Amino acid sequence: MADTSFQVEIVSVEERLYSGEATFVIAQTTEGELGVLAHHEPLFGQLITGGAVAIEPVDGDRLAAAIRGGFLSVTGDKVTVLADGAEWASSLNEADVRRELDAAAEGSEEQAFAQGRLRALEYLAGH
Repeated sequence: MADTSFQVEIVSVEERLYSGEATFVIAQTTEGELGVLAHHEPLFGQLITGGAVAIEPVDGDRLAAAIRGGFLSVTGDKVTVLADGAEWASSLNEADVRRELDAAAEGSEEQAFAQGRLRALEYLAGH
């Protein structure tokens, strides 16, 4: 493993979404948005409902997923995302997600999930 990369695992209740080496991870926790590089200080955080995670794989394009809560664990050489639910941004249609957001009641879980999907699409686009 290169000195600037680390192991990343994203696991949801339904499946293992990702396992591989990355150089950067972004996640939204209850304490705020967090960026992780190699050799990050160990931490354990709670992911927000309706958040997103982005991964910069060593080989390949940026990946992003909408997350329905869960936990993030960071050690010196590994990041693990244990999500209550997750879906890849690449499987989402922005127009559909915006319609979901418009139809969702203010403060509802549906609104939070739609916001997380939009964040994942933004992460995928590199914003």
